[in-house]
Amino acid sequence: MELVYKPELPKENRPIYIIGAGGIVRDAHLPAYKKVGFNVVGITNRTKKRALDVAESFNIPNVYDSVEDMIADAPENAVFDLTLMPNQFVSTLELLPDEAAVLIQKPMGDNYEQTLEILDVCRRKKLKAAINCQMRFAPYVMAAKYLIENGHIGELYDFEVRLSTYTPWEYFPNVVNHPRLEIQQHSIHYIDLIRSFLGNPKKVYSKTLKNPAKTMSSTRTTTIMDYSDSMRAIINTNHDHNFGEKNQESFVKWEGTKGAIKARIGLLLDYPNGKPDLFQYCLVEEGKAPEWIEVDLEGSWFPDAFVGTMASLMRYVEGSSDVLHTSVEDVVHSMAIVEAAYDSNNDGGVTPVYDI
Repeated sequence: MELVYKPELPKENRPIYIIGAGGIVRDAHLPAYKKVGFNVVGITNRTKKRALDVAESFNIPNVYDSVEDMIADAPENAVFDLTLMPNQFVSTLELLPDEAAVLIQKPMGDNYEQTLEILDVCRRKKLKAAINCQMRFAPYVMAAKYLIENGHIGELYDFEVRLSTYTPWEYFPNVVNHPRLEIQQHSIHYIDLIRSFLGNPKKVYSKTLKNPAKTMSSTRTTTIMDYSDSMRAIINTNHDHNFGEKNQESFVKWEGTKGAIKARIGLLLDYPNGKPDLFQYCLVEEGKAPEWIEVDLEGSWFPDAFVGTMASLMRYVEGSSDVLHTSVEDVVHSMAIVEAAYDSNNDGGVTPVYDI
């Protein structure tokens, strides 16, 4: 079976102007854009030397002293790629021209109050704004979506994300001390992913936990997204499994009435080195024993999925697509689920009656 799993590229290669020059830009945005020939014209960063270094590495012709200088020089058809920390989003979005196209790094705010402020400025300025929820465009996710949408595994009734790995949080100095570390900064990927398949759940149940030997606010979470009596959608993350690779796990699994799909998230194993991804599916045929088929997919979550979010925005702006897949209007619902997960964590649970 030939799987369709690569995002459709825009017809017009619009100039990209990047605001921020952190590790995610060097490691994901720019390698992805280079792969497909996207036209990165300019970059700016609060520390100009960092922008100059990135520009030299990726042959970006223009380095600007400020966001204002960049905006003044950018043409009307520019696409802005905003890669700052969430608490800088609103003030930077205010500087953009009205109706500008902008891709905003995830998460959509450090808290729900910020989320709503970001949504408000995008609405007020009529920005064509998308959030970089790029896991939706990971090759194994798009391959799974192709199989599911074409009915190959029947009716989907089980969706599981399981992570039992060791995450060296020191690689993320900007978020390691975040008061909402695991769900807001990491599980948001999986919450948004499940939404992209199933839509908005009726309820959310969640518990996020800290490690007593660590200073981080939370490193393990279980979240249940409640859709119906037959659909199980669950996220289990454990970033503390530092007992060798043998029993580490990192996967997404979909089960349906006629088959199943399992994708190994290789990126998160032995981070930051990563392991190869693995995409498998099993189609149930009457009279035959179940057989898992492995398919080699080109690319991975990092950096290839970053092509998808930018391509989606460009195609929407040029009019070749009428859907902006990770628009702020859509992703705000993922952030509402994040907020509900924290409310559930703080207030949820039923105390059994022990006094019998």
